[in-house]
Amino acid sequence: MEAENTVQELMVLARAEITVEIGGVAVRVHSTNDNFLEMLERRYAGFVSFGKGAEFEFDIELAEPSGGDADAELRVTWDSGLWRVERGDFAAEFNPLTRRGRIRQSPSPYSIDAVFRILHTLLLAREGGFLLHAASAIRNGKAFVFAGVSGAGKTTIASLAPADATLLTDEISYVRKDGDGYAAFGTPFTGELGKLGENVCAPISGLYLLEKGAQNRIAPVTAAEASRAFLANVLFFAEDQELVRAVFRSACEFVDQVPVYRLTFVPDSRVWEMLT
Repeated sequence: MEAENTVQELMVLARAEITVEIGGVAVRVHSTNDNFLEMLERRYAGFVSFGKGAEFEFDIELAEPSGGDADAELRVTWDSGLWRVERGDFAAEFNPLTRRGRIRQSPSPYSIDAVFRILHTLLLAREGGFLLHAASAIRNGKAFVFAGVSGAGKTTIASLAPADATLLTDEISYVRKDGDGYAAFGTPFTGELGKLGENVCAPISGLYLLEKGAQNRIAPVTAAEASRAFLANVLFFAEDQELVRAVFRSACEFVDQVPVYRLTFVPDSRVWEMLT
């Protein structure tokens, strides 16, 4: 028994942790693998916080899963008071009441990236926010959000931003309610630009639906078109009808409160002159 206690004490001493804060939500992960934690600290540079509490905590076990295929089907299900998240390269579960969970995953940062994204989509769905397939940047104290499917120009417009703009992301925008409006937060989730966003936020001035064309033009869209386009770019993975309905209602509220435009643009920095 004494030997067992000694082993347990050593295991506790060996545990280390890192806290990643995205969208104002701090998530602490524990691992006995220092190399893995150092990799996460580099991966989430600018989003790592020290000496503060965390809203969620995860214990991570590094192990090669049986499938190991990051492209395998993702499943997010609610079961016996736990959210369960499974893909070929990881399996995770967490309790929203105790705010604790565990992850068994490959050493790849892309596995925990997926868990973070899914966790945040579930949290945001309860409060009327979203993760959105969109680039975003701050200029003159206002956030501009640029949504579009792959190839629409998210990375292009982010790369064309002037020097006085602050990049939030070129791939996945973090949108939360902020008083009577909405705010966009920086994220570490990168696209082709490969550059982490800044860990700052600003009120959203407008949502721009991207489309490449022969000239720069901004045009308003109907509420119905805005809702359809917005929902098409929302990230949500859970097999939960209640939350799906909540996301739908929140999308309608968003496009009712935030101006939505169709932005047709030439890949030239002059497009930013139109954004005020």
